[in-house]
Amino acid sequence: MEKKSNGMMAVIAALVANILVAISKFVGYLLSGSAAMLNESIHSVVDCGNQALLLVGDKRAGRRQSELHQFGEGRAKYFFSTIVATMLFFGGGALGVMEAGEKLFHPAHEVGNQGIVIVILLFGMVVEGSSLRVALKEIRELNKEKLPLFRFLRESRHSEILIIFTEDFCAVIGLLLALCGTLLTMATGNAFFDAFSGLLIGLLLMFAALFLAREFYSLIVGESVTASDLAKIKEAFVRPEVKRLIDLKTLHLSADEVMIAAKIDLVDQEEGSAYRIINEIEATIRQALSDKKAYIYIEVDEYQVDYHPHK
Repeated sequence: MEKKSNGMMAVIAALVANILVAISKFVGYLLSGSAAMLNESIHSVVDCGNQALLLVGDKRAGRRQSELHQFGEGRAKYFFSTIVATMLFFGGGALGVMEAGEKLFHPAHEVGNQGIVIVILLFGMVVEGSSLRVALKEIRELNKEKLPLFRFLRESRHSEILIIFTEDFCAVIGLLLALCGTLLTMATGNAFFDAFSGLLIGLLLMFAALFLAREFYSLIVGESVTASDLAKIKEAFVRPEVKRLIDLKTLHLSADEVMIAAKIDLVDQEEGSAYRIINEIEATIRQALSDKKAYIYIEVDEYQVDYHPHK
């Protein structure tokens, strides 16, 4: 299997970025009392915890096969990614909405040291933007088929890069919202805009968490290989010795591990060479999916007209 990027450089870059940004945002909040800055501070602290969880998940996913987990623990990444999405929703989004809502209707809410807040927000945008660029670079390395960005994110089995890109993208948008709220508050003298921007940031994080949860549910339940990989697998069965591909099932055990189960009908005169044919098909599949570890199980059978593969 080829050595390739698995998205973890983006996780490390995001962790370093969020530690730096979280410290600066908390300083900004203490100096200003800004609701948007508080919301952004909570967001960054939650993100730091998220990246730590993704690193734990990556370590667990690297464990070898055992009697209990005979295909390894590759899906550990999907489990920890789901926890991250939950934390993003409740820790970053819901808590932020409650804090902003309280400030929104609090008549004594004020924003001080607005110049310092703007400097910190701009610093955060530079750092988060750098982390986002690392994530985009990782995506380009993983996106070998040059799919549109959103389609790649929907089809990718790399949960960690999906999380990091979503977090970094939301972080940049959140900082822009906080900056707009602060500037409007400075221009009008009305702290409503600061609190309202904090509310929008919280809602943004909740929406992102729901999107992630939906994707990770599908990954945990088990997704087949992508359409392009499926085409490569089917091509391996196109041989003169194979009369019919009766059935084919695939499953991602992790982002770079797949299980393939197939049932084929051989031409009558080749039935005695079944072992050789199966070995050659497996070798062809592994060569076509050189970036993945494949568990392949092929069974020889006779096709029946009333065969129903989904029963």
